Amino acid sequence: MSEPGLRARQPKAVQNALAVLEAVAHAGPGITAQQLSDVLGMPRATTYRLITLLVEDEYLVRLPDLRGFALGHKVAELAGVTAQSAPTPLPRAVRSVLADVRSAVRAGVHLARYDHSGIRDLDVDPDFPLLDEAALRARPGASAMGRLHAAGGREPVHQTGAFAKGFGCLALPVLGEGGQLVAGLTLSAPSARIEAPGEALALLRGAVGRLEPLLG
Repeated sequence: MSEPGLRARQPKAVQNALAVLEAVAHAGPGITAQQLSDVLGMPRATTYRLITLLVEDEYLVRLPDLRGFALGHKVAELAGVTAQSAPTPLPRAVRSVLADVRSAVRAGVHLARYDHSGIRDLDVDPDFPLLDEAALRARPGASAMGRLHAAGGREPVHQTGAFAKGFGCLALPVLGEGGQLVAGLTLSAPSARIEAPGEALALLRGAVGRLEPLLG
């Protein structure tokens, strides 16, 4: 007998969902629902329904400009990419700063720390996960965080198009008491917002000012 509630069509639905994830992984960030439907030879209604479910469960993420999709943080967790061990929870004060700036800028805001092992994520924005975490880890020197470290961490550093066409990152230094670079606060958004951050830069600077006494 089959398990209760396991209907004949459910295994096919699981296979289709996995096929969508594989197609997004192969295509890279930005593939649209229509493109997925075409690549997989799947009816549009079925494709859209699966995408909606995968986004709700955080296996896919809708890109900030709403033009397409990328793998979500749960896929990275399954692949063992995000963490080697359970992370230490951030202090409430740090989490409060991040929540405030994320609400204000309405784009991906990530916090990472620099230590002897390199760049270590402290808090990845759950609403706007990293677009291609595997590539980011494989090519840290191409990232804004990596460039910030290489430049000595005195001024904001940005990159556009290094990991996803039309998207980029702006990294601001978080300094310790002795003026040393201890962490970086990164804005991840469409390239236009990175190249001309406007008010977002002031908001990020304000958040850095609040974070430095907490992380330094």
